Amino acid sequence: MNTMEKSSIGAIAAAVLLSLTACAGMSQQEKNTAYGAGAGGVAGAVLTGGSAVGTVGGAVVGGVIGHEISDDDDDHYHDHDYDHD
Repeated sequence: MNTMEKSSIGAIAAAVLLSLTACAGMSQQEKNTAYGAGAGGVAGAVLTGGSAVGTVGGAVVGGVIGHEISDDDDDHYHDHDYDHD
């Protein structure tokens, strides 16, 4: 991997980390989608040597996985008042 590819991957990682600070008003599912897309983009860039197609593909796959891992339906446990009499 040459210096230009390393710099590109570093710039992508920095952009992802900075963009995640804007997640304050997001639901947990939205945050996990963003985290997954960021991690997938970085992984795709690393695995394909900085290829744009690999980066975008990784971001898409990571975003889908992050979204599905924390389905909002999981919150139904917190919506009920269970009596433990």
